[in-house]
Amino acid sequence: MSRSRDVDLIYGIDDVPPPAAAGILGFQHYLTMFGSTVAIPLMLSDALGIADPVDKGKLIATMFVVSGITTLLQTTYGNRLPIVQGGTFSFLAPAIAICGMAALKDAGWMVKMQHIQGAVIVGAVIEIFMGYSGLVGKLLRFIGPVTVAPTVALIGLALFKFGAPVAGTHWGIGGLTILLIILFSQYLRRSHRVFELFPILLAIVVAWIAAWLGTGAGWFPAGHPAHVSTDNLAAAPWFRVPTPFQWGTPTFGAAAVVGMLAGYVASMVESIGDYYACARLSGAPVPDRRTINRGIGMEGVGCFIAGIFGTGNGTTSYSENIGAIGLTRVGSRRVVQVGALLMLGLGVIGKFGALFTTIPQPIVGGMYCAMFGMIASVGLSNLQFVDLNSARNLFIVGFSFFMGLSVPEYFAANPLVLEAEWLANILNTLGGTGMAVGALIATVLDNTVPGTLEERGFTAWQSEAAGAPGSDEERAP
Repeated sequence: MSRSRDVDLIYGIDDVPPPAAAGILGFQHYLTMFGSTVAIPLMLSDALGIADPVDKGKLIATMFVVSGITTLLQTTYGNRLPIVQGGTFSFLAPAIAICGMAALKDAGWMVKMQHIQGAVIVGAVIEIFMGYSGLVGKLLRFIGPVTVAPTVALIGLALFKFGAPVAGTHWGIGGLTILLIILFSQYLRRSHRVFELFPILLAIVVAWIAAWLGTGAGWFPAGHPAHVSTDNLAAAPWFRVPTPFQWGTPTFGAAAVVGMLAGYVASMVESIGDYYACARLSGAPVPDRRTINRGIGMEGVGCFIAGIFGTGNGTTSYSENIGAIGLTRVGSRRVVQVGALLMLGLGVIGKFGALFTTIPQPIVGGMYCAMFGMIASVGLSNLQFVDLNSARNLFIVGFSFFMGLSVPEYFAANPLVLEAEWLANILNTLGGTGMAVGALIATVLDNTVPGTLEERGFTAWQSEAAGAPGSDEERAP
């Protein structure tokens, strides 16, 4: 079992767990990404105007199938990190803006979807070029620990609204989920192997059963946040295989494309930070330019596939599943690939996917409290390479953190209204994305405020990368 880079892992990136363990651990990754994967199409369906729950189920199933395909591609031919690919919240604002365009206000939901698909496909081509041309890698010399720390941490911290506010819709069930994750992953992890491997899955199942029993006892009636409803399960078909262009031929519009590019910028910044976080938790070497180029290029391929199938979204690296690696200490690439196969297989079984829509929101919120908190701490761990006695570094990191949390609040309350609507869409999307704001500020200041490479953490960072076992070239297919 791997112990690379001094990370205490049960299974490292190249380890292959026994089939049964790999299956259950892969299923745990499936459950971990389930909340966001379901939330994105549900949130988008309101903007599209989808009223039929069966159509919503088809959109959700499409998202799962695409996630399975792109995760397999990324872990096998992309950056080869144990990183799950799925829908991104960065694309939601541009997609909703497209649905609200004057020309589409009275259009049917499939017509709106076709415009979103066109924008996603064009953006995907640009992302593919940026990755495989090496352009992203060339920009890495400007990105060091001072930039990565707030960027990764803000991935978790900027999503605080999906934590306690969601768990707190019923603190009995939401709080139970949080307590169980802490109990299983921290206090009991050394008492039995099952707690080391499956703390999140166990917590979800126990809290889910508690909510189901409360529903059966009449404590959680219909409409209650902790109510377990089976309505979606009954309405879902047994089998359905999503197909390319299932909603019609994509429509390519300049305004939609430019607005969607803002989502791509935020997604790429977030993904680069995720690569560092995932590598650190899984015991892999610090990602070099080649790894990041392949990862971003493959994410572009994933977005292209998402555009063809019509998820109404793209694909990006999932922070939640990186947090799961930290809690379970299982960083095996094979486990994530098994999870991807489950996404594919279960994505075509309508009843199975609908079953998990019965998980009450307080449970999902409780899970996010643990997941995103872990991501924030991983981001902060990058500061071990920099000189924290430097007033320069302290200012840049602190200012980036504060603005990454504060600026999105301003844009939420005061969105820009410009004659050039496309420009307003870009600025509002970037300004409302905490990790993009933090990354931009940290990158500019870290590369303009005088400081030595040692002070900025590059020396220690590069030293660790050079001394890490298993170079990227050795792991490349």
